[in-house]
Amino acid sequence: MRIRTVAAATGALALTLVSGCAQGGAAGSGANSVTYWLWDANQLPAYQACAKGFEKENPGLDVKITQMGWADYWTKLTASFIAGTEPDVFTDHIQKFGQFADLKVLEPLDDLGIDDSSYQAGLGANWTGQDGHRYGAPKDWDTVALFYNQKMVKDAGLTADELNTLAWNPRDGGTFEKTIAHLTVDKNGKRGDEPGFDKNNVKVYGLATGGAGDGDGQTTWSPFVESAGWHYTDKARWGTKYRYDSKTFQSVIDWYFGLAKKGYLAPFTDYTDGANPANAQVASGRAAASFDGAWMISTYYGTKGLKVGTAPTPTGPSGKRATMMNGLADSVTKNARNKDGAKKWVRYLASDACQKTVGGYGIVFPATPSGTEAAVAAYKKKGIDVSAFTEPVTDKKDSRTFSFPITDYAADVYALMRPAMQDVFANGAPVSGLTETNDQINFILGQ
Repeated sequence: MRIRTVAAATGALALTLVSGCAQGGAAGSGANSVTYWLWDANQLPAYQACAKGFEKENPGLDVKITQMGWADYWTKLTASFIAGTEPDVFTDHIQKFGQFADLKVLEPLDDLGIDDSSYQAGLGANWTGQDGHRYGAPKDWDTVALFYNQKMVKDAGLTADELNTLAWNPRDGGTFEKTIAHLTVDKNGKRGDEPGFDKNNVKVYGLATGGAGDGDGQTTWSPFVESAGWHYTDKARWGTKYRYDSKTFQSVIDWYFGLAKKGYLAPFTDYTDGANPANAQVASGRAAASFDGAWMISTYYGTKGLKVGTAPTPTGPSGKRATMMNGLADSVTKNARNKDGAKKWVRYLASDACQKTVGGYGIVFPATPSGTEAAVAAYKKKGIDVSAFTEPVTDKKDSRTFSFPITDYAADVYALMRPAMQDVFANGAPVSGLTETNDQINFILGQ
């Protein structure tokens, strides 16, 4: 079973998103050093600053940081577990947690004294395995919102207030679909809601494509299925059955990808992992708006010649907005060469001292409330309003947050759902076919 799962993880975790490289490994790890891997180059300076603070508090112990791009990161990390060259500590993703827990490559962190109440709600609890042990210390979080080209919105006669109060339903799409249609312009200047609109010759799509969404749809369809009252599995954490066979799920997916058939959503062919993600489509003028994560705030606002705004996800049939809240953590590897030093480093990473330092860079939202506040203040200094991302977390009156599905065999789920969802979007396969895929997934989980 271990060999089969490792093989599945190696294939499924080799994602083709943002590329990058760095020479890394456990070389140099020992009694006087701790090796630490992360994937985000934008966050590297913040964690280098944390390392200086840590080393000052722990004389004689140094942190060696390796940064590499997203795709390289997971491929090399998985390979390092097989080869025995894993780092002492690495940035962990909740989407991968189930697979790593299954492989038993993580060190329990119960002795760190992590108090879940010290962090934004839900972040700490997500990193508890089925055995009751903690395997990750809360690091940061993100949510999803709608980025839009302010000029295109103004030219369409729309206002920020209108985008902030959108609603949708799977029957006629509500004000959300009407807005996306109005933002769509064909090559003759006709808008998507005007007579004579040519859906086969679109110049500007109302909504950029983020691809098929694989099995979680984080920045594509997830706000819609969740605000319709659906959830991925039968349990909030460590579910035993997936629910892609749900009529609610399939009807929402049918409506969502139907936006592409109407010419409002950019087609599957407009999306290429790494080369042409949603933000590139907005930056080039190919699309007027896109759903994207908080980790992309600096990228959108830093795009030369583009003035962007943000709006919350639309209100759904449930009466609330929904946005995926992804929480990263730092994990210690089971075979860490400097386990004591690794745990000290992870405890420092989760501390208010490091969290405030990271927040001050205005790149991500750290897990502690004070770290989040520091980030909001840093963004404000840059003239960026991040309320569309923070309000679902700090004020849940009109919104709800939800997590990635956390189950065993996460890589196998990805391997099955990715092509199935692409078939629906790219080839127009009937959504009813997802029932068979769901049966295959649940068969694996039942083994």
